[in-house]
Amino acid sequence: MNNAIKHVFFDLDHTLWDFDKNSSLAFQMIFEKFNVTIKIEDFLAAYQPINMKYWKLYREEKVSKKELRRNRLVEAFIHLNTTFSIEAIDTMAEDYINFLPLHNYLIDGAQDLLEYLIPKYDLHIITNGFREVQNQKLLNSGILHYFKTITNSEEAGVKKPNPLIFQQAIQKSGAQLDSSIMIGDNYEADILGAQEVGLKTICFNYHKEDLPRHDIQVSELKMIKDFL
Repeated sequence: MNNAIKHVFFDLDHTLWDFDKNSSLAFQMIFEKFNVTIKIEDFLAAYQPINMKYWKLYREEKVSKKELRRNRLVEAFIHLNTTFSIEAIDTMAEDYINFLPLHNYLIDGAQDLLEYLIPKYDLHIITNGFREVQNQKLLNSGILHYFKTITNSEEAGVKKPNPLIFQQAIQKSGAQLDSSIMIGDNYEADILGAQEVGLKTICFNYHKEDLPRHDIQVSELKMIKDFL
């Protein structure tokens, strides 16, 4: 595969940027500010599946950005028999967006993989994350300089897996489909979306989902070197 590839497109959250760890640290700051006495571990156990549900709804254009940010917190706290005013919830939601890029742990092997790839390929980002924080994450984590282009769903007007965001990213980069590959962790958004427009793919399946055997998948980022 590697002889034909010239452009490598990456998802950001959960693929290069350690969203779970950085998110936990952001919530710790919020809990201290608002004197929330729930254990972070208990909150995250409730919050994470709710957050995934709302991101899927957001990708499908069924909830707005504001509804995503607000309702995932409301439902998580209700699950834990705790309630806050909508004003407090909205402040927490805003604080979370502001606190999130203050913590910038990368997925194990991310920096090493980018160093390995950068002499050989043009690297790019395609992300569904919010515009105001994604560039900050890339900058603060010290990896912004690796990427020639960044395509964001808010700027594109559509979210992965919508084929238009991949087409816009290809056009923006000047790449050709047959010489490009997409790497991401979300099978629906990153892999199926990319395949629909004709991109080759590698799924970073660290969550060990049961995926179709014909799809290239790795459980650690360093394994991508075997394919590129």
